[in-house]
Amino acid sequence: MSLLVNIRKQIGSFSLNVSFEAENEIIAILGASGCGKSMTLKCIAGIEKPDSGKIVLDGRVLFDSEKGINLKPQKRKVGYLFQNYALFPNMTVCDNIICGMHYLKDRGARGDKLRELLRLMKLEGFENRKPAELSGGQQQRTALARILASEPEILLLDEPFSALDAHLRDSLKIELRDLLRKYGKTVLLVTHSRDEAYNMSSKLGLMLDGEMRGTRPVKEVFADPGSIRAAMITGCKNIAAARRTGPFEAEVPEWGITLQTAAELREDLVAVGIRAHYFQPGTVYNAFPVTYVEEMEEPFETILQFRYAGQSPDSPSIWWRLPKEKKPQVFPKEIGIAPVNVLPLYGE
Repeated sequence: MSLLVNIRKQIGSFSLNVSFEAENEIIAILGASGCGKSMTLKCIAGIEKPDSGKIVLDGRVLFDSEKGINLKPQKRKVGYLFQNYALFPNMTVCDNIICGMHYLKDRGARGDKLRELLRLMKLEGFENRKPAELSGGQQQRTALARILASEPEILLLDEPFSALDAHLRDSLKIELRDLLRKYGKTVLLVTHSRDEAYNMSSKLGLMLDGEMRGTRPVKEVFADPGSIRAAMITGCKNIAAARRTGPFEAEVPEWGITLQTAAELREDLVAVGIRAHYFQPGTVYNAFPVTYVEEMEEPFETILQFRYAGQSPDSPSIWWRLPKEKKPQVFPKEIGIAPVNVLPLYGE
């Protein structure tokens, strides 16, 4: 199923400006809270009306401001999974799922479809339980089964893991990802978690203050975010202003160093980024003297903070994140970074 979205909406002082295309793939929309992610889904579902633009699903026009087309949500064939799942609290698992089968008039066909979805969602044995008697993961699967029962042409998932306890998320991410791949149609996943975006999707769209322009393969975005804000939203901890001093050379005054890059630099370079996992003691590439500052311990990793010898005193320390078992016994005198891991950053 192909999807084309090109919409604009003004909400007070906030401007939503979104344009992208998708086709039979899982696309994550990554952004901070309040940046317009959920509003984008609501516009596609027909819950909210854009001020202008067009939404086309597999050749069917759902919204076109110029032609005055704005299909009601019930006619869009869009499945929307809300953050709180929106299950009917007084209904059983079976009754909630059957609510999505209004198009099936034959009782036998409804029964067959119900059994298929119970099996697919691993809900067998929970048929007669009500939402309050289910775990968070079971509620999520029930809500998804109800959506799939209506045979939507596209799935919209709004922060699908936000209502779950942290210890459930990892296992359920794998389950949901596998289910969505079997679904085989376009899925839009809204999240503020870069880990969810990276693990769940094939393509990624970055939502920055209501602005989203296109999507790219998820690994490509993390390897080359392109701008300072995109680098920040994908988790890059070390960013500093830079200027191009050669085709593959960038001066970073704040750090007091000059870095060699693998990518050829444009004249409009404004900064460079280095992800905290990429530092390499002992390498000859981009190796400079450093001094230890402090460390922060996490359950399975350690964050070592250091400063370059010529670093500006009012600039933040550099983050180096590594597994606990690889923490050096003696802090190195020099730390390097491979040219391929220096991220060139440009204007928006």
